[in-house]
Amino acid sequence: MKRFRILTGIIMILTSLHLQAQDHMYSQFFNSPVYLNPALNGQFEGDLRMNLIYRNQWSSLPGGPTYVSGSIDYNMPSFGGGVGLIFTRGSEGTAYLNKTNISGIYSYSVGSQDYVLSFGLQAGVTNRSLDYGKLVFSDQIDPRLGIDPSLVSTAELPAYNNKFYFDSGLGINLVAGNFMLGGAAQHMNHPNESFTGDRAALPMRITAHASYIFDLNKYDNLYDDEKSYIIPSVVVYKQQNVQSISAGLQYKRRSVNAGLSYRSNGGDGPSAVVLTLIFDLFINREGGEKLRFGLSHDVPASKLTYGNTSGTTEGSIGYETTLPNRADPYRKFEGARRCYDFY
Repeated sequence: MKRFRILTGIIMILTSLHLQAQDHMYSQFFNSPVYLNPALNGQFEGDLRMNLIYRNQWSSLPGGPTYVSGSIDYNMPSFGGGVGLIFTRGSEGTAYLNKTNISGIYSYSVGSQDYVLSFGLQAGVTNRSLDYGKLVFSDQIDPRLGIDPSLVSTAELPAYNNKFYFDSGLGINLVAGNFMLGGAAQHMNHPNESFTGDRAALPMRITAHASYIFDLNKYDNLYDDEKSYIIPSVVVYKQQNVQSISAGLQYKRRSVNAGLSYRSNGGDGPSAVVLTLIFDLFINREGGEKLRFGLSHDVPASKLTYGNTSGTTEGSIGYETTLPNRADPYRKFEGARRCYDFY
């Protein structure tokens, strides 16, 4: 029975990875803003921002995918944008198909007190590797006992098990009043991921997102972090012939943010209901500091059952600060709402 569960888990993982067309998506997209859209780089209130997010997908399945992204971006007030770095690593399947990317990001903004339009460019290097020693072939499976680790396969393995390639992306984001609309394109150069030398182009990933913020204390003389908000959001991902749509609501009250959303992967892909809790653990308005912790859980709504997968869990942490002795405290587009107001 244990071997049967292992085989079942491997089949489910590989099938899902095929349906998802390689790229992973975070349920807490608002706590991984640079991963969502490079145009959100440098779009925050302080000078320096750091974000870390971890996703454990289908934790009860052997070899379940895990993903982690870390970013650091620096706000440059003179042009309302910034520079940044993002690190992303994913491990998928019992053979540990790993993908690691390190990219630099540059963003620039134009606007006024009524709107801010931001542009972002991203470029970096990705390494993709596979541990062939953890693969199981047909001549390593006993008809009665299942997988026999003592059997050595005679299968001919490819000469290479890792691949480096250049990867690029861009994004655009508009904030006008209480409305935000953005879009991004990743893998614009269609990099070749093949281990064998044959062409295996990574398809471009297109992302579109929109949010609106309802101020429930619009006429009250309160700080922004003391008000209550309702924030509906929609995020659409499309990569080759696979499309995912996430739609939901967040209720933000002072230092607590609770969200409920539904994600549909379209076609035969698994869908999920997502529950999210975000806590601002520390806020220092005078020092421009904020420490945020987020936790979310995906409950499968179709295809995969909760009993077989135990769902998917994400944890995130973010920190913002204002650097001391800043020579230029000026903030471009003063008075205009920015993207950080939406999460």
